[in-house]
Amino acid sequence: MPVYSMTGYASGQNTPGGGHADADSRPAAAGRLGVEIRSVNSRFLDLTFKLPEELRQHEPALRELLTRSLKRGKVELRANFENSAASGVVEPSTKLLQRLNGVQDSIKAWLPSARELSVADVLRLAGGDGSQRGDWGPDLLDVSGRALAAMMEARAREGARLATMLSEHLGELRKLATQAGPLVPQLVEQQRNRFLERWQDAMGLVGGTLPEAAQDRALTEATAFAIRIDVAEELTRLSSHLDEIERLIAKGGEIGKRLDFLIQELHREANTLGSKSAALELTRIGVDMKVLIEQMREQVQNIE
Repeated sequence: MPVYSMTGYASGQNTPGGGHADADSRPAAAGRLGVEIRSVNSRFLDLTFKLPEELRQHEPALRELLTRSLKRGKVELRANFENSAASGVVEPSTKLLQRLNGVQDSIKAWLPSARELSVADVLRLAGGDGSQRGDWGPDLLDVSGRALAAMMEARAREGARLATMLSEHLGELRKLATQAGPLVPQLVEQQRNRFLERWQDAMGLVGGTLPEAAQDRALTEATAFAIRIDVAEELTRLSSHLDEIERLIAKGGEIGKRLDFLIQELHREANTLGSKSAALELTRIGVDMKVLIEQMREQVQNIE
């Protein structure tokens, strides 16, 4: 499965005059319907719909459409429609005119002073007539489905880019871990020699020779130092976390939360390695690791 980013945008429109007629042979929705879908990262799936009042009844169907494909992210779907140029003035049907005339006669019978309907009044009422507006439901779901598919493609492309960047950072972290491994034995040997040199200097000041006990003490101090700075366990766990991240990236799908947890574990191991650092080179490696891990954290926060 591909790795999906939670960031994406897509839009779509219906074909003017290409709407669907319903079972009662009502006229298809005339005009242009536009749908926009945008998403950003979020811990959970958070759906928001901004629909005209005439389309509000279709929100449950739209919610079901989105939840079938999306698992995480803050998603906003916005829809709007407008009459096309050809249908900018809606021609009232004969049935509507007869109904308006009958309603007007009834009103004037009770309210003789009421003014008569103007042409503008009739056109305005005709524009709001449901039989003239048609059913936007089929078009809305069709356009939303196409926009959703386009957004999923955009999220997949962004996810592939993020996966490539994460893989590159994994390689750099492995190189740093490889550099850190051999430094520990070198540091232990350097510290042992430093202990012996200090004992020799001290014995030279009093005109003595270096006793065997002094050498044993130096070895004991060097051993304690080796235990304190040993980062083999941290490097082993770090390598294990890197292997798991690499496996998840290859697997794809809904991996964002697991990656976020593994990034926290990587950061913990890098912090421990830095706290055990007894040389500038090891300190530099620890800092470089934390910089890479922080960059990975930012990328992982956008993965579904």
